[in-house]
Amino acid sequence: MLKLNLTRTALLLALTLATGAASASAGGGGAVWETWTADNDLRSTASLQRGARNFMNYCLGCHSLQYMRYNRIAQDLAMTEEQVQANLMFTGQRPFDPVLSAMPHADAETWFGRPPPDLSLIARSRGPDYLFQFLKTFHVDESRVATTGVNNLALDGTAMPHVLADLQGLQKAVFHVERRTEKGQDGKEVVTQVKVFDHFEQLRPGKLSPAEYDEFVRDTVNFLDYVGEPTRRQREDLGIWVIGFLLVFTGFAYALKLEIWKDVR
Repeated sequence: MLKLNLTRTALLLALTLATGAASASAGGGGAVWETWTADNDLRSTASLQRGARNFMNYCLGCHSLQYMRYNRIAQDLAMTEEQVQANLMFTGQRPFDPVLSAMPHADAETWFGRPPPDLSLIARSRGPDYLFQFLKTFHVDESRVATTGVNNLALDGTAMPHVLADLQGLQKAVFHVERRTEKGQDGKEVVTQVKVFDHFEQLRPGKLSPAEYDEFVRDTVNFLDYVGEPTRRQREDLGIWVIGFLLVFTGFAYALKLEIWKDVR
């Protein structure tokens, strides 16, 4: 009987975990957006090329990549300088110029309250997953109609407008209120009400389906991840050869040690 109960408990636990995983993958319930991962692939040159296109068309108007040059992008992403000039350069830059936004900082500060940050190292400082979550969690906020009209779950109070709304569409964040009991400084229990995210409600569809938008964001994040460390792929490839050399050298060193010490034994 005890064995039967344990088996039944295990089955119920597995079913509960599976149901929770399915709910998370469907994008509903609680703060499930915090578990979203970019799963970008720095070895996919096609994805990096699409990400470069996305950045130049949707991000470069406000954000710069001051530590990246156009000819370096051409070299690393298997493109000629002519292809980069025709497809990624729109304001008369030269191939050896850094990727800079044409927006004056003074105007940006007037329009947005602060100049948009340079994104050269954003993927290294925040991580690809954060960028993926940020670009997917813009939502309509009626309290911010006077500014951008939107807010963001990953960065509450962001000054950035939802520049990808035409692609993703508009969505509303639905919250529910939870009552939580906490101990105050005097040791007495205090009941507080906390607003907790529940799910997104689509208000207006975009040009892309949810799956297509995810792929668009993933490619863009992949490009920013590459920009943060352009030599990463080469470093990892070289690291494999270095580890292999050390393993082979260790084998020869051990064999030499045995040969030297065999007479002593």
